[in-house]
Amino acid sequence: MARQLTKLGYLDVKKTLFMLCDLQDKFRPGMKMFDPVIKNTGKLLQAGKILDVPLIVTEHYPEKLGRIVKELDISHAKGVYPKTLFSMMIPDVQHKIEELYGPQGPETVVLFGLESHICLEQTAMDLLNKGYTVHVAADCSVSRTQEDRKFALERLKQYGCFVSTSENIIFKLMRDKQHPAFDKVRHLVREPSVDTELSKL
Repeated sequence: MARQLTKLGYLDVKKTLFMLCDLQDKFRPGMKMFDPVIKNTGKLLQAGKILDVPLIVTEHYPEKLGRIVKELDISHAKGVYPKTLFSMMIPDVQHKIEELYGPQGPETVVLFGLESHICLEQTAMDLLNKGYTVHVAADCSVSRTQEDRKFALERLKQYGCFVSTSENIIFKLMRDKQHPAFDKVRHLVREPSVDTELSKL
C-alpha cells in the first residue's frame, strides 16, 4: 500500500530524501534562471531542515568549479560529496543512502539542482532504476538554455518522475495545517516562489 501511495505522488517525511545536485557558483554566469532557482531552492532547503528531511549534496569537480553557493544553507546535509560522474549516484552517495534508510532505501527522492538535462536527468534515471519514486522540483532546477531545461523536464516525466514545484513538495510533506512545524514553514511560503519562466517552456 505504501509503495502504491508514492506512485500517486504522496510524500512521507520519514521516507523521503532530498538530493541537491551541483548548484555551484561557477555555473552562475552562464545560466539565466540561476538566481531565481537559488531563491526557490533556499526555501525548499529551509523547509526540509525544519521538517527534518535528510539531505545529500554533491559538487561537480569542485576543485575547478567551486562549492555550493553561499546563499544556500546546507549545514544540515548528511554529506557533501565531490564527483566527476554526471549522476549523483556515486558509491559514497549510495553508501550514505543505505546508512540512512537501510538496504531498501527511501520510498521517495526529491531531486533538484543542475543541469536539468545532464546531471539531474542521469541521477533521476539511476534513482528510478533502483525503484525509488522521484519528484523533480522544476523551479529549483536549471540548465544553461531554456530549451535543454524544457526537454529535460519532458523526458523526466516520460521516465516516470513527478515534475513538481518547491511549494507543492513542501505542502505534500506537511499534509495538515495541524502539523507541528506548520507555523515555521508558513513564513517560508508567505511570498510566492520566484518565477523561473516554467510557464514559457
